Amino acid sequence: MRKKMLAALLAVSMVASMTACGSSKSESTDGAKEASDLKIGLITDVGGVNDGSFNQSSWEGLERAGEELGVTVNYLESATDADYKPNIETFIDEDYDLIISVGYMLADATREAAEANPDTKFAIIDATIDLPNVTSLMFKAEQASYLVGYVAGLTTKSNNIGFVVGMTNETMNQFGYGYCAGAIDANPDVTVQQMNANSFADSATGKSMANAEITNGADIVFQAAGATGLGVIEACQEAGVYAIGVDSDQSSIAPDTVLTSAMKRVDNAVYEAVQELIDGTLEGGIKSFDLAAGGVDIAPTTDNLSKDVLEKIEDAKKDIIAGDLVVPKNQEEFEEKYGDVY
Repeated sequence: MRKKMLAALLAVSMVASMTACGSSKSESTDGAKEASDLKIGLITDVGGVNDGSFNQSSWEGLERAGEELGVTVNYLESATDADYKPNIETFIDEDYDLIISVGYMLADATREAAEANPDTKFAIIDATIDLPNVTSLMFKAEQASYLVGYVAGLTTKSNNIGFVVGMTNETMNQFGYGYCAGAIDANPDVTVQQMNANSFADSATGKSMANAEITNGADIVFQAAGATGLGVIEACQEAGVYAIGVDSDQSSIAPDTVLTSAMKRVDNAVYEAVQELIDGTLEGGIKSFDLAAGGVDIAPTTDNLSKDVLEKIEDAKKDIIAGDLVVPKNQEEFEEKYGDVY
């Protein structure tokens, strides 16, 4: 059977440059502030803090930092993209020591604020900003999505699986290429349907797209779509097929439906950034989180996975960590290995 990839993901190039450490009001000639004096604020994207995914995991990491490290933490939700700039300005006006932006959609607003406020430290997830007071927290999402794609390829009964992405861009496309690569390696006869919801906050569209893929034969649907993905899980639950979650272990949403999840440990990255702020070692530049460092992984909940599948996943993880298996993260790398299968 010819492998089919519907609605191919667009690939873009990423320019990543490292920058030197800049000054911060978290530090003084007498040393860093006490943890109890530090204030860290988090700005969500439009998915909101209860999206069961990306934003929620980020906030959980910051909450943990507040409880364990003694810093003051807070968040502001963004209902629309118009909220990004005023939300950031609110934390600046309140003299927050570190402002964390959740997602590439906040890149422009974060860059503008960081340029205007060089003594304030910023961190942003899934975007690179070349400024000395901005730490870019980046993840090898393709490695986690390869693992769940491998699971899907081994588990599907129809040789037909689906993928719903929140938006197509460099970061989100990593999920798609990794998922397709894993599925093909596990099952060369697999068909992968792909749809773009063009939103991280539209569960109705997520549900509609999942239903379309299920109607077209998919018996497993992976979603990388924030709150939109909650609709995907709902559709799979109603249809009696498997869903694959993203960012956090989403098995609790529908235990019998969620096969596994591609975890992106933004909670750990946020916590680590706060710890480095306290230590006075938080620097501008890129911090990359991969499978070897525990930055990405497959979910620990394995109730719906067979022993055989789990053993094969562990082998794949070892190969990725050892460098024997390099997961494609863009169109060029994907086609070099698998050809033009679209």
